[in-house]
Amino acid sequence: MSLDYVAQGRATGYTSGVPNSPAPDEPHSLRAEQVAQTRAALVAAGRDLFGALGFAATSVDDLARHARVTTGALYHHFPTKAKLFEAVFVAAHDEVLGASAKAAGGAPTHVEALARGFDAFLDAVLKPDLARIVIIDAPAVLGLARYTELDEQYAFAAIVAALEAAAASGQLAVADPQTLARLLLGALTRGAMLIANSAEPAKTRDEVSAAMRAMLAGFAIS
Repeated sequence: MSLDYVAQGRATGYTSGVPNSPAPDEPHSLRAEQVAQTRAALVAAGRDLFGALGFAATSVDDLARHARVTTGALYHHFPTKAKLFEAVFVAAHDEVLGASAKAAGGAPTHVEALARGFDAFLDAVLKPDLARIVIIDAPAVLGLARYTELDEQYAFAAIVAALEAAAASGQLAVADPQTLARLLLGALTRGAMLIANSAEPAKTRDEVSAAMRAMLAGFAIS
């Protein structure tokens, strides 16, 4: 039960021995919490099943059963299976970006921060569930336009900021950070696809990492 209404204070003026009536917003708070819990359960179910089985092999009935809700409840929150997949993709993508940000945090230079962030993304692709959701299924399920939109929405600004900082500090010669950021994102995504479909993913990961670092080095100011 949500206890938000407690912080707002309960109504005064009641008969001795009879508890206060709930604040007017308690039912709303309870409903909001139930809605949030159901949505979270569905996204968690999607993460488990889409990650293990893939989008095509996962049915709406499977998702509802795994989340312990009815199919009607699923459709109430997500009108299609693809919409649930999009929510799962966003959550998984956010997880990957969080790991990238953490990896970049202790870097000695802006360029190394970019490289470490890219490496963390490539490391995530070595996890089969993340690779299946973020790299293998997402372009087909979401469509290339929506996939690119979401990918840029959550990663583009951070890469642009790092490139601008590297340029301002004299580490890189970058005339157009936004265009370069999109090109780097495209190369990173393509590299992740190579890893996800490789017979030797760890080896391919190292090759892609070296190529990404070489691209960044090509803009270095000597």
